[in-house]
Amino acid sequence: MAESPTLIKCLVWDLDNTLWKGTLLEDDQVSVADDVRRVVQTLDARGILQSVASKNDHDLAWRKLEELGLAEYFVLPRINWGRKSDSVLHVADRLRFAQGTIAFVDDQPAERAEVQFRAPAVRCYRAEDVAALLDRPEFNPPTVTVDAARRRLMYQASFRREEAQATFTGPDEEFLHSLRLRMTIERATETELDRVEELTLRTSQMNATGVHYSDATLRGLLDDPGHEVLVTTMADRFGPHGAVGVLLLAASERVWHLKLLATSCRVVSFGAGSLILNWLTDQASRARVHLVADFRRTDRNRMMDVAYRLAGYGDDPCDCLAKVPPADAPEIQRLHLVPARRDLSTVITLTAPNLARERRRPLTPPAARPR
Repeated sequence: MAESPTLIKCLVWDLDNTLWKGTLLEDDQVSVADDVRRVVQTLDARGILQSVASKNDHDLAWRKLEELGLAEYFVLPRINWGRKSDSVLHVADRLRFAQGTIAFVDDQPAERAEVQFRAPAVRCYRAEDVAALLDRPEFNPPTVTVDAARRRLMYQASFRREEAQATFTGPDEEFLHSLRLRMTIERATETELDRVEELTLRTSQMNATGVHYSDATLRGLLDDPGHEVLVTTMADRFGPHGAVGVLLLAASERVWHLKLLATSCRVVSFGAGSLILNWLTDQASRARVHLVADFRRTDRNRMMDVAYRLAGYGDDPCDCLAKVPPADAPEIQRLHLVPARRDLSTVITLTAPNLARERRRPLTPPAARPR
């Protein structure tokens, strides 16, 4: 069976006689064909980013993109008189995308050859092939999650956030307060399962076990009253961060078993992981249960090990460990915590379910004294 091609994450467009018909400096009445506009809009809806590498007057070309109603679709546009390979490589570096996930389309064979020579992993396409791109497998992700459909908005928000931080002169905590960060922890629904599965696949540095939970497994757990599948999203004044965390919790009467915790590295500096752990610890304390967390060391997740240790999890023995089913693999450690009430973040506004109230263990009544 042939392997699926590596998916394209960003398509970089030339402008003259590629995105639009005509050469702008010769005739400013350039136009965009309907099929080209459809390609731009459809790729955006599929979560594939788009940028520009054009030899043109920047201000003139950007005004034309705005007039045509297409400017909003392009991130990190490079419109200058330099080499197009430099522009393409700049876009890849800023997005932190491997060159093999970048595509470039241009009407000029010499420009495609120049990019191919200096960035051989970048895939180059002819302008006359644009209309057929939507049917190519590398431009067709198998699923389009909620976050994928708004990926451009998330990247644009992140660039505005970075610019604001670069010019901010106060302490880091003041900048975090200025972001007006908001976190939501909620039970995953069927429409969000793709996001949850994607997080288990994409997150490695802040993934406690590195275990991938399939869509079918997650769907089964949604209907299991003994499990909680929780997804964490974040936003701030610049826009959405999207889904940034997933928790898979097996909740019994005396023990909450944290089978998986994965958080995005994008929000570690905001204290997102600490807030998730503190919220869970506080909820477990209110519910009067112990916490047991699975951890499997990988070559990339040392940060998660540190996060658990800082949150108070340890290797101390406890009778409650006998109430947790055996681990699926011998390399999985069981970390234990007797929870206590925790203060939550003063920087991030949190909206979350009250698991403690819903799953609180009843107090054991005192034994009757003999008369």
